This record gives sequence, structure tokens and C-alpha cells, in this order.
Amino acid sequence: MYKNFFKRLIDIIVSGSVLLILLLPLGIITLWLHFVNKGAGAFFIQERPGRDGKIFRLIKYKSMTDERDQEGKLLPDDKRLTRVGRFVRASSIDEIPQLWNVLKGDMSLIGPRPLLPQYLQWYTSEEKHRHDVRPGITGYAQTHGRNKVTWEDKLSMDVFYVKNLSFGLDMKILFSTIGKVVKGSDIEVAYTEEPFDEYRKKKLFEVSK
Repeated sequence: MYKNFFKRLIDIIVSGSVLLILLLPLGIITLWLHFVNKGAGAFFIQERPGRDGKIFRLIKYKSMTDERDQEGKLLPDDKRLTRVGRFVRASSIDEIPQLWNVLKGDMSLIGPRPLLPQYLQWYTSEEKHRHDVRPGITGYAQTHGRNKVTWEDKLSMDVFYVKNLSFGLDMKILFSTIGKVVKGSDIEVAYTEEPFDEYRKKKLFEVSK
């Protein structure tokens, strides 16, 4: 009952309420980022696979400029990450616009994090079960190491969540997430994780040698 009805109802009530309450602060942040990002805009929009692998457009606050080198290539992330962007990431404010995705039904407040579409072909049959539910703004893996666990561990935790989804588990994840955001623990401001598709290609190559 919770998985098929109340979870979605809670998502709608919470996301709608928070967006309404934070309407003015979010407007100020959006305007601030628009100028700080040097014309790159305030929002980062990217296609991600959701429930059953259906592609949707995820929205976050943009924390980097679109500055390029003389050859027209984007500068490294650490060169484009602004001081404001660093704060927005460290405080997880960049995740707030995803409440719109939750309200629309693309995502849930809690669930496996939506990864990149090119990763889909590299999941094992077991790992594909992470798409049996809506992806979340936060999830079980994010409260158990966040960016500091291996890909295998992270995907395994995603599947564990799907198979054990309950109101009690969601509340544990929610309060753990709030605690980590307040403490600023397990948060990487500059992303250094190896892309999953490249990681799995290397693994397969090592096995075939």
C-alpha cells in the first residue's frame, strides 16, 4: 500500500509544499546564479533514465560556467566551478529544483539516484532492478558512503532499497540525509568519480585478459 499509493502521495504533498514555501528564496538564488554563471544560465538540465528506464529531463541548479579554452573545449570542472557554485553544491542547494521532477512524477523524494542514459547497457540483470521504482533526490546509497563507495557497492545498495522499500526505510534515509547535509559529510564538491560505463569496460577487459 505504501509503495503503490502513499509514497507517491507524500511525494506530491511534500514537493509541492516546499516549492511553494521556498518560492521567493528560490527566485533569488536563480537570479543570483544567472549572473554568477556568466551567461550560462541558472539551471542544469540533463536527460536521465527514470522508472522502467524511461528518459526524463532532470533539473538542478547550475554550479559551473560554460567557459571554454582557445580550442572551444570546456575547461575542466574545477576551473568552471564558481565560489557560489561550490557553496550551492556543498550545501546540496543544487538538488532543490528536482522537487519539480518529483511533483511531475519523474522522480521520488527517496530512491536510487538517476544516473546517465549511457550506463543502461552496462548494468547486470540484477542491477537493472534499480529502475523498478522512481529515482530519488536522495537514496540508500547516498546515506551509506555517498560518493565514497565502489560502483558495485552503490548499485547493490540501490537494488537492496528496491527490494526492501518501506515507509520505515524511507524515514531512516530521510533523516540520515538531513544529518549529512547539516554536517556536510560525504559530500564531494568537485566530481572525481570515474564514469560507470568506462569503469565497467575496464572490468570486462581485465576479465577477458
